Amino acid sequence: MISRQLLPLVQTALGRQAVVALLGPRQVGKTTLAWAVADQRPAVYLDLESAEDRAKLSDPLRFFRNNSEVLIILDEIHRMPELFQTLRGVVDESRRQGKRFGRFLILGSASIALLQQSGESLAGRIEYLSLTPLNVLETAGEPGFSQDQLWLRGGFPDSYSAASDDDSFVARRNFIRTYLERDVAQFGPRIAATTLERLWTMLAHNQGQLLNASRLAGSLGISSPTVSSYIDLLCDLLLVRRLAPCLANTQKRLVKSPRVYIRDSGLTHALLGIATQNQLLGHPVAGASWEGFVIENILSVLPESAECSFYRTAAGAEIDLIINLPSQQRWAIEIKHSLAPKLSKGFFLALEDLQPMKSFVVYPGSARFPMHAGVEALGLQDLMVELRTPAFSSSGLNAANQE
Repeated sequence: MISRQLLPLVQTALGRQAVVALLGPRQVGKTTLAWAVADQRPAVYLDLESAEDRAKLSDPLRFFRNNSEVLIILDEIHRMPELFQTLRGVVDESRRQGKRFGRFLILGSASIALLQQSGESLAGRIEYLSLTPLNVLETAGEPGFSQDQLWLRGGFPDSYSAASDDDSFVARRNFIRTYLERDVAQFGPRIAATTLERLWTMLAHNQGQLLNASRLAGSLGISSPTVSSYIDLLCDLLLVRRLAPCLANTQKRLVKSPRVYIRDSGLTHALLGIATQNQLLGHPVAGASWEGFVIENILSVLPESAECSFYRTAAGAEIDLIINLPSQQRWAIEIKHSLAPKLSKGFFLALEDLQPMKSFVVYPGSARFPMHAGVEALGLQDLMVELRTPAFSSSGLNAANQE
């Protein structure tokens, strides 16, 4: 399902750049997509978590030259960051020989910031693509699709397509354990797995709330800077999102702390021990979890150049999501977990401050109807279609600016 929808976008990127980096959290489908690419053209695949495949790169320059006529796929590139300097020389050599495009497809389980050495050594030679978990548009056409199931289980393919809710829950708990016990140590300083799990779980309990590092630090018995560095790492691993406050020049006293979300709703629920839909609907985090689910789905179809934030003033004006599109349009999105949504005074105060071009209320239903002058209620899928642009249609794959 993923490879059919996203394969053309990767192929297009390989047709205009020498190196394409496909980034996304572990188990999101990067390897499946890479193998789909390999089925379409001559390619050699190396999994750098395999000692046998790493050994093949003991002399990387020789290996790359011996395979100069095929696409070379390097999975989990963070395991051998020293390769980036070699890649630069090989790309330049290929360009002198007239082979300018489609030399390497590299896969990584971290953000561009964490793989910044590639940006430093491959400037002008690399294009980044971000692969997100499954979203509503990708799954809506599948047999038996349920938006509630996607919300409960999250968008990681193994979790979403599991045979039962129990199997899905076990898969997500194993995913969390793998990150805590193995993956985190590859990217950051030594962190006690129990401490990081407690922090991750606290963030799930506080889904969508303003970041208060001091309060979290007090509960964990560590310093505020340490908490901030741990959250930085979770963000770089594409597991947590810090949504910045909108700092529009409205001459109002604005909240300046970011909101923090666990990016995948299924992981939020697994961290909190929520395994079924009934448990979710009865849990205090349900509304905040729905808000995070909606935000991640919306962001998955936006172009990379779109700017997203939330708006909140000390006087109580508030909107859940502000989108500034490349076309200079500003959209205001309020998110309600109710089939009969109601708008607060704070929402209308925020509209007066920001004067968005369009204003929507996203709710769990499917009907579309006006709620107020200039404010329309609609379902998540309808809003995603409204936002979607041709270059990023029906996919959770967004292209970053080329370096």
